[in-house]
Order: sequence, then structure tokens, then C-alpha cells
Amino acid sequence: MNRPSTPATTPPSPVAAPDPPTSPGLAAPPAPPPPWEDLVTAALLGTERRTPAGVPPGREAPAALLDAAALETVRRRAGLRPARAARRPEPAPEDPRPALPTAAARRLAQLLDDRPGGAGGSRRGTAPDLMELLPQWLAAANAHGYAAPPQALPALLNAARGRTDLRPAALAFAGKRALWLARLNPDWRFALRSTPGGGAALPDLDDGERVRRLWQEGLFAERVALLSAIRAGRPAAARELLAATWQTERAEDRLMFLDSLRTELSGADEAFLEQALSDRSRNVRATAAELLSALPGSALAARMAVRAWSCVALDPLRDTPTIAVEAPHECDAAMERDGVAPKAPSGRGERSWWLGQLVEAAPLATWPDRLGARTPEEIVALPVADDWRGELHAAWCRAAVRQRDAGWSRALLGAPSAPEAGGPGAVSLAERARLLGTLEADERAAWVAGFIAAHGLSEAFQLLGVCAVPWSGPLGGAVVDALDIARDTGNYPWSFSGVMGLAERCLDPAEASRFDGLLAVPEEPEDASPGAGGYWAEAFQRLVTTLRLRAAMTAELRQRS
Repeated sequence: MNRPSTPATTPPSPVAAPDPPTSPGLAAPPAPPPPWEDLVTAALLGTERRTPAGVPPGREAPAALLDAAALETVRRRAGLRPARAARRPEPAPEDPRPALPTAAARRLAQLLDDRPGGAGGSRRGTAPDLMELLPQWLAAANAHGYAAPPQALPALLNAARGRTDLRPAALAFAGKRALWLARLNPDWRFALRSTPGGGAALPDLDDGERVRRLWQEGLFAERVALLSAIRAGRPAAARELLAATWQTERAEDRLMFLDSLRTELSGADEAFLEQALSDRSRNVRATAAELLSALPGSALAARMAVRAWSCVALDPLRDTPTIAVEAPHECDAAMERDGVAPKAPSGRGERSWWLGQLVEAAPLATWPDRLGARTPEEIVALPVADDWRGELHAAWCRAAVRQRDAGWSRALLGAPSAPEAGGPGAVSLAERARLLGTLEADERAAWVAGFIAAHGLSEAFQLLGVCAVPWSGPLGGAVVDALDIARDTGNYPWSFSGVMGLAERCLDPAEASRFDGLLAVPEEPEDASPGAGGYWAEAFQRLVTTLRLRAAMTAELRQRS
């Protein structure tokens, strides 16, 4: 009996399997739910533009999308497998510092919550901007040596996570417990990155064996922290430690280690830095040259002075003393080795670029002898031929900042009442701000007060930012008088919002009484902007409220627990 033949079967394709057969009268199996990512994409784009699988298009699509999302949420939660029990974390370290006074702890909670008075609405009104006062509060609390309340640490870390300017003071106030929390929450890992060595304890610096072992075997962050700690107290020991492994370090590590020599930089570092000028890495060479040029007595500074002298001199052919400039025609290998970048930025001439670098690196103390035994003020006042004045003076400004030369800074700043916006030597307000940073705090404040008295507040924002807080009496008085004058113009106060914000944070709280006469809404002249007087009164009320709040904050921190 012959068996019926059966057709040969073909194995299913690895690319696409055939649909499963369905029997008459039986419904097809339900389609698998759409992936969660497809649902999220459809919700972001809208169901009119994107409809995930299993969601019918049309007017009912939005509701169907939400139903599918709810179903997928339940499925994801139900399918979650319990994790293996982890080892309990070590207890948080103790903080031996004294606790905050009760009133100061309440104030910290208010600053972190940033809900002054609980008033709603988007308009500030007369309420202080509490988050802007938090950096000042943290600095004062750290000066008193208080420990952060444990219950405030999460909010403090969240605030520091969103504002990098808060991190140094916030982490110092939070102490070791913040690092303990950061190891348990990935959102706070920035605290470990912001702390030298990731918060790891350094060995006793007198224990030579442990120091050498950590330097040779430790993680990069630990080695940076170790080198910085040694450099702060024992500069020579830190340099010798770095020199012992210098040749075997990676280029990016050499750059970071070399940067630590900025602390306690002295002539004793010159030999090591001279060797670094021949490093394989261009960035390492540039950093070494920058550090050497900050040492006026270094051999590199002397070489740069000779090069700069060949470019800048008094013109012997003129009857009036005039500075003549002949910029370099090439950047040779010796100049490159000493840190001169050969390629000029886009839009900058090569010769002026090379000249600026030479003059910036030359010791300022050598110019009086080169230019007729004149003082810095007399040198800056000399005319410069062929439109080289701006380039030459800008290089001198950079040199004064790098070499922290207050005498040259005064000469380049000139009198604060000078009619020129850039001064006799500085060509911009930004340069003036950097030059002011080389002066003592009292002299800096007096100069800015004179500038405001002569020019008003429109160009004073950058200059006020470099003044010590709280502002001195003369500087605070100049700002108050200028604000009073600005109000009388009848314009809105919004163009002075930056200065007003600085005044709220930087004026001495004792100056609050000076605003008593400015709190009422003034009579507006006919040509005034509508409602400007009311806005000015509101701004002054907010300023006074903030100053009094700062006074209360200071008093609260002085109380005993």
C-alpha cells in the first residue's frame, strides 16, 4: 500500500516568520503592547503626528494613548523583580563643628525653600530674592565654623547641583556628611568630583612612605589632592615629588600637576619649569612659559624683555618723545619654545599677535630704563606712532594683571574722572576691572566710587563686581546718590536692574536708612515714563527690605546655640 506523498516543507525564514494560522471563528491573538519609548515619543509629538502601534488613529487617539500608557505602567511595575538585598551603608561620619543657632537654622531652611512670605505670583514686588542671598549666608556660616543641620543636607546638595557658584561654599558647610550622601545618590556625585581626591582622606604628610605609595599608586584625583596639599605647606617637597615621576606621566596629567605649582610659585621653581619648556605637549609648554613669565627674575622673562625691547623704543627722529613700534617679522623656534603661540586667532594680524605676547611676558620693571627713565604714568602718557597705542597698552594691561603690579595698574587705569571711557592705558571696561583686581580693597573701592561720581552707573556694573563686600562707605554712598539721580530722570529702573541686584547683596546693611526718603512714590514730571515713579519706589523698598534681612541674618549667626 503506497503512502500518500507529502509536500516538502521549507524551514521558516530567519528574517520574517509567517503569520500564525487562524481557525475559522477564532479571533486573532492580541497585538503586543507598544514599547514605553514609543508611547513617550507619541505623547511628545502629539497623536496627530505620531500614533504608536495598537493605538487607533483619529479623535479617540489621545484617550487611547493614555489608556495604553496606564496599561504599560501597570505591566512594568508588575514585572519588576525584587533586587538582592544590598549591604547596609556605613554610618554617616560625625561632624564635630558646633550646631547652627536655632534662628539661623530656620533662616537656612527659608533660603533653600525660597518662598519669602508665601506670596504667590511671578512678580517679585518688594520681596527679597532669597536664593541670591544664599551664597552670602553660606560664607558667613563657614566663617563662624558651624555645621550644617543634617535635615538640610538634601536641599543644600540640590541647590549646589543647580548652581555651580554655590558648590565650594555649600560643600564646605555641608562637610563630610555631604560626601557620604553623594556616594548614595547619583544626582549628587558632583560633590565627589568637586572635592579634591573625591573626599578620600589623605595620609599624614609627615609619613613619607604612605605619601610615596599614594603618589605612585593612587587614583588621579587622589594624586592631585595630595600634590596640592603638600604644595600649600611645603612647596619644595611637592616639586620634588612631581619631578620624580614627571617623565612617566601622561600629557594631560602633567598639565594638571604643573598647574598646581601656581600656589607658592617662586624662583626655586624656575629650573623645573625651564625643563618643562621642552615638553612634548604644547599645552604643558604654554603653561610652563606662563608661570615663568610671572617670575620677573626668571631667565625666560629676561629673554622676553630683550625681544620686546627690539620691538619697542623711543623714536630718535622725532622732536617730541614718541614710542616707535616695530613688530616681529617672524616667530622663530626659540620664541615658540618660550611660549609664543605662532598662529594668530581669526581676524588678528600675525605681527601684532606676536608683539602682544612678547610685551605681556616682559617684566614691567624693565620699561622705565628702556624708555628714558620715566615712571609708568609718564610712559603711558607718551604718544605711540603708527596706531600701535591700543595694542601696546593692552599688552601692558595683561602684563600688569599677570605680574600683580599695582604701580603699572594705577598708571593704566588713570584718574577715575578721566573723560575717556577706556582710560589712558586700558582700552575697555573689562581691562579696567582686571587692573582694579591688583589693587588693595580700599583703593579699589575709592577708584570705583570716583568713576561712578563722574560717569554714573551705566558703565559701572563690571567695576562694581570686583569690589569687596560689603561695599565701603564712600562706594556705597556713591551708588545711592547715583540711583537717586537715575530715579529723577523719569525713566524706568529696569536698565539699572543689574546694579540694583548688586546693591541688594553688596551694600552695607547700615546704609538702609539712607533710602528712607526714596521709598515714597515721587511726583512724576510730564516727560516721565508712565508709572516709573511707582516702579522705582518698589525697587527701593525691595532694596531696603533685603538690607534689613541681611542684617538679621548676620545677627542670627552671631547668636549662641
